[in-house]
Amino acid sequence: MPKRHILIVDDDPSIRDVLKFTLDKAGYDITEATNGAEALVRFKEKSPDLMVLDILMPEMDGTDVCKEIRKHSNIPIIFLTSLDEEADRIIGLELGGDDYITKPFSPRELLARVKAVLRRLQPHVDIKADYRETKKIHGSLSLDLTSFEVSWKSMRIPLTAMEFHLLQALFDHPNKVYNRDELMEKAYDDNTVVTDRTIDSHIRRIRKKFLEKTADTSADPIETVHGFGYRLAGKK
Repeated sequence: MPKRHILIVDDDPSIRDVLKFTLDKAGYDITEATNGAEALVRFKEKSPDLMVLDILMPEMDGTDVCKEIRKHSNIPIIFLTSLDEEADRIIGLELGGDDYITKPFSPRELLARVKAVLRRLQPHVDIKADYRETKKIHGSLSLDLTSFEVSWKSMRIPLTAMEFHLLQALFDHPNKVYNRDELMEKAYDDNTVVTDRTIDSHIRRIRKKFLEKTADTSADPIETVHGFGYRLAGKK
């Protein structure tokens, strides 16, 4: 398997050095960018497999970079944030970020997050499984577990890796109501601790994508069960 390519974006050279050393040692190819504008150039040049993206940068911040990239690509994005930037973290996730790491961070945590996000891009289906086992259908909604594609009435809905796995968790048991802790365990398979608001942000993002793509207010794959959590919406 070819080496994964990671684009790291931060205006602080010391942070870039830590990121580069940690990821290079783990066997990844690395490209650096010092600001948002340069990140977009490097993204087009290198077509990386994952981006580690600082939120607060001069000229063009990480949220603007994410907005631009999400017009063309579902590449996994891990945001770097400061401890006091909760609002920015939530905004970043709702724009399409897959995960976030708070500064200061440990290289070990960083590497675990990167591996977990990249692992979600790999098929989880036995190669001997037949078509019915690799494609799941629930009313107008379908999930293809080999191509990681989601469709509503044959219309493809582009989701990030995290969004796909959250929807897949609900799909596995359509009648089950999952609380946020259960969804965290399903979606974050490396024992990563995230806040309730992180799960809520991802789900809002999924709903928004379905609505924008289909222009159909009934195209909501997730039902909120107030006071308990979420489950897959009834067949439509």
